[in-house]
Amino acid sequence: MYVDSHCHLDFPELAQDLPSILDSMSANRVGHALVVAVSKPEWARIRELVAPHDHLFASVGVHPDYKDTEEPTVEELVAAARDPKIIAIGETGLDYYRGSEPFDWQRERFRVHIRASRQCGLPLIIHTRSAAEDTLRIMAEEGAGEAEGVMHCFTESWEVAAAAMDLGFYISFSGIVTFRNAVELQEVARRMPLERMLIETDAPYLAPVPYRGKRNDPSKVMHVAEKIAELRGIALEEVAQRTTDNFFDLFSKAAGGRQPRGQS
Repeated sequence: MYVDSHCHLDFPELAQDLPSILDSMSANRVGHALVVAVSKPEWARIRELVAPHDHLFASVGVHPDYKDTEEPTVEELVAAARDPKIIAIGETGLDYYRGSEPFDWQRERFRVHIRASRQCGLPLIIHTRSAAEDTLRIMAEEGAGEAEGVMHCFTESWEVAAAAMDLGFYISFSGIVTFRNAVELQEVARRMPLERMLIETDAPYLAPVPYRGKRNDPSKVMHVAEKIAELRGIALEEVAQRTTDNFFDLFSKAAGGRQPRGQS
């Protein structure tokens, strides 16, 4: 069984086809998926989407790319996280790829999410792009390791991965690891401990080879696992089982909705 640890099933291009996507997930042994929030106004919509499905979970958070949007408070994040289907805080973090300083608003938003995560005891989902140094610095300053979490859609160096793991974080690989030019990222996937690894689609984006350039969905997460198994020279089933176990170890609030360890 596979778990898609990060997707956006609430985005219009996926939500309109949700029944067929859920069927495809089942056909491809994708047993669970985490639907990740990117802005505060969508929190209620995501909870409504996942509520009828035992194998879907959700997060609450505001993505660093969204500048002109309602800022969440620590109290609002903690209150929203009491919902039994909310298993994580995020996605949050820093993204300096577009725009220019000052990014003080991103850094303050990131700190708010970390504080909420520590207060409610749910793990963080962290997005970082062109901002690794500040991301790691703020994680350390705010005690992010107390709540743990995942560096989602990881694209950074081995040094960044190692620093994040030292803070108690998992590293999640998306379809990017299947791309021919992702040589440095593939080396990270080959080198890192399997017990700290997750897999994801970030759907509807970043479809893995052989679907690159097409709409992505959680049923395609197996292709990420296949590439990692190939890089490491291990059985695909080992990657599937280990990343599934890792998901439920990290997102322990979701553990009541899984099959017993070792079954698929």
